[in-house]
Amino acid sequence: MKKFLRFLKEYTNPVAYFIAILFAYAAMSKLIDFENFQVQLAQSPLLSAYAGFISFSVIIVELLLAILLCLPKTQIGALYGSLGLMSAFTIYIYLILNYSDFVPCSCGGILEQLGWTEHLIFNIVVVLLAFTAILVRERKANPLQKLTSPLSKSIVTIIFSCGVVVGLFLSSEHIIKQENNFTRRFLQHPVMEDKSIDLGVNSYYFAGIEHGVIYLGNLTAPLLITRVDTGLQKLSQTKINIDNKNLPFRSVQLQVKSPYYYLHDGSVPVIFRGKLGDSLATTISYGDAFFNQLTVLDSMQFALRTQRRTDNQYTLALLDLDKEPKITLKPDVLEKQVDGVFDVDGLLASDSKKGKIVYTYFYRNQYIVLDSALNVLNRLNTIDTTRTAKISITKLSDGKVKMNAPPFSVNKGFALYEDLLFNRSNLKGKHEPMESWKTSSIIDVYRTDLQRYIGSFYIRDKNGKGISSMITDGQYLYGLIGHKLERYRIRQGAFK
Repeated sequence: MKKFLRFLKEYTNPVAYFIAILFAYAAMSKLIDFENFQVQLAQSPLLSAYAGFISFSVIIVELLLAILLCLPKTQIGALYGSLGLMSAFTIYIYLILNYSDFVPCSCGGILEQLGWTEHLIFNIVVVLLAFTAILVRERKANPLQKLTSPLSKSIVTIIFSCGVVVGLFLSSEHIIKQENNFTRRFLQHPVMEDKSIDLGVNSYYFAGIEHGVIYLGNLTAPLLITRVDTGLQKLSQTKINIDNKNLPFRSVQLQVKSPYYYLHDGSVPVIFRGKLGDSLATTISYGDAFFNQLTVLDSMQFALRTQRRTDNQYTLALLDLDKEPKITLKPDVLEKQVDGVFDVDGLLASDSKKGKIVYTYFYRNQYIVLDSALNVLNRLNTIDTTRTAKISITKLSDGKVKMNAPPFSVNKGFALYEDLLFNRSNLKGKHEPMESWKTSSIIDVYRTDLQRYIGSFYIRDKNGKGISSMITDGQYLYGLIGHKLERYRIRQGAFK
């Protein structure tokens, strides 16, 4: 009994010193590799939005508690602080294991070799040590006093600390997915490099994907259809013949939407259509509209980007070859900020499965989701903070505009599949390693039916070349990198 009482008498100090050493070591480990600590915290599925604030706060609190635990006068207060901090760490790990979108890699430091479950067990042990040390210390200071007061204080401390973490988690989820402050969340292996095929040249672009076949156009051979099966086993080519070659073509583009393929050049302006498997393409539209972008909606209907004659500003339009008039302008879709040309520049594409059309701005953090009649369904934002296009222009005497300097580019291209948008970003987010950003393309994934950011992943460069364009069938993501066609398998449920 005497030995037990002596043990209780000396119990508090060893526990306090142990926790002090734990905090001091943890804080110093974070300081030594602070940049990596911030990056890891930014990738946390719970606290990404607060990575900057928390990374500094945790280190300061750990060092402060380590000092106060060693001083007799401040030891009891530091024990309550340690109980709160360890309770916060414990509930954080519990949420990671049970409620997060994914389980990230384990943190470094003294517990580097432990998994998340082992971390949880260790933290619970430390919480119990701090809790019992408080009770022993309080009983030693006031032998006649009941333990009701320290018990109540300890429980309140635990509940408060856990509540703060849960609150930060809920708030961070809202910020990251709906009001992001440009903190990316890199998903755990959402796509895996699977296969590739050498195309020989780097002038190809995606024209479509239909029924297990990828169709490629070629900038240097515009009358050539290249077919590659989605297994990347066979490649075949067909030379297209058009019924009118006596036109001043500038930029002939190919698109495929089963059962047809389409050739178009908006500077002429002309649209040819041919049946897949047939080498002859006939004119279905000539002189109906000048345009600089086109996406096929159905066999006789197209969404265009054109320029208004009144002010030369870009606008979207609907071309319906079965109606009169054939062209319907949609002047309210693209929103002018500077000049109505460069500031609204972007990329137009459609998804055949959902019938949606998406227009993504190049120089601001917005994309527009439209229905097949070009009615705006949603104006949604990407996670960067560039709301206004950062461009400088000069108006020439002939009414045209000229860009004075290279623009601040935000988005570079995208692939669309049902309600998912795979956006190729041009900007580095917070707490991201510069080296990875220099050697990879960053793909951000969004929902097109609501303001929701899903997560991000890297597509590594090959031989110094980044991905130039993408297309997806939902099961695989295909990318053109240099002269190769790369296939990436999408992990099942990765973007749920």
